Amino acid sequence: MELSVTDNTRPQASLENLMGHDRQALEEYFQSLGEKPFRATQILKWVHQQSTYNFSEMTNLSKSLRASLSERASFILPEIINDQVSEDGTRKWLLRLEDGNSIETVFIPEAARGTLCVSSQVGCALNCSFCATARQGFNRNLTSAEIIGQLRLANQLLVSPDNDRPITNVVMMGMGEPMLNYDNVVRAMRLMQEDFAYGLSKRRVTLSTSGLLPQMQRLSKECPVSLAVSLHAPDDELRNELVPINRKYPIQELMQACRDYTKGLPHQKITFEYVMLAGVNDSDTQARKLAKVLGNVPCKLNLIPFNSFAGSGYSSSSLTRINHFRDILMQKGIMTVTRKTRGEEIDAACGQLAGKFTDRTSRTKRFQQVTITGDIH
Repeated sequence: MELSVTDNTRPQASLENLMGHDRQALEEYFQSLGEKPFRATQILKWVHQQSTYNFSEMTNLSKSLRASLSERASFILPEIINDQVSEDGTRKWLLRLEDGNSIETVFIPEAARGTLCVSSQVGCALNCSFCATARQGFNRNLTSAEIIGQLRLANQLLVSPDNDRPITNVVMMGMGEPMLNYDNVVRAMRLMQEDFAYGLSKRRVTLSTSGLLPQMQRLSKECPVSLAVSLHAPDDELRNELVPINRKYPIQELMQACRDYTKGLPHQKITFEYVMLAGVNDSDTQARKLAKVLGNVPCKLNLIPFNSFAGSGYSSSSLTRINHFRDILMQKGIMTVTRKTRGEEIDAACGQLAGKFTDRTSRTKRFQQVTITGDIH
């Protein structure tokens, strides 16, 4: 199923894909054509609210403008090559991009909301040791059109007569490190918040990062959405191993950046993500150390049972251990919850997303060798 529409037979490559253009970009585009800037809001409504991609059907545009746009531009969405639904209703799509690479997108339905987990890169440029996506290596950043295209496609597929707003929240927690694709991610998130597109509040859009400090500082000023930080360890020695970017941005600097992010944002709290790895980061001592690290940061903590994958070398902490770890943190005044695993049987859970693409790094081969030797460290 490929969703792309134009009014002629010219090759798609010769047409400008406007899917990822936010209002400012569209206004500049129409001004370059000698048109009024208000055309941007008309296009936004047609495409992002009414799922209309064919210029000939945009009846509030003049015939001459429709003809001109049909010769110049298009709206292209990814192609669905696999669509899986788990027992708990979690839905995962494998999406093929124009260059042949594939990414994954996940929808998580709940009683009061529906959350879409969106990818930002083909693979991941970082190499966190417990993440299936990282094991696959990295190919490239997604364009803003490919990022917003995941939301547009999911909205189109999920909408029903009984639910005209199936997606209430978006989390940039899919494949990739969003901060390493900053400009395209921010442009897409602005579209998510655009009143003439999806109208999501900044509290309903969450960006998850491993902690890239310069980009965090920019984001707080340019697009202050909700922030989640992948922490996973209470000290630098262990985090250097689990999340190697920590060697560049150690925990104390990261905590200061988190405090800075919340300044000027009333009631804003950082969400810290902590994958529970048996015998690695789940001891009582580590819980107390973590409480001390987080003690002066406005935050909440999500404990995530590790979702295993072939050759990971890790196993999840037991539920008893996770609950005890949580109780220690709660007693220290840290709001802590255990995240319920969703979509595990279709590999749609946290850390399991893995598309199909060509790795431009040597990471895939290295981890294949690691699996054979049995030593991940």
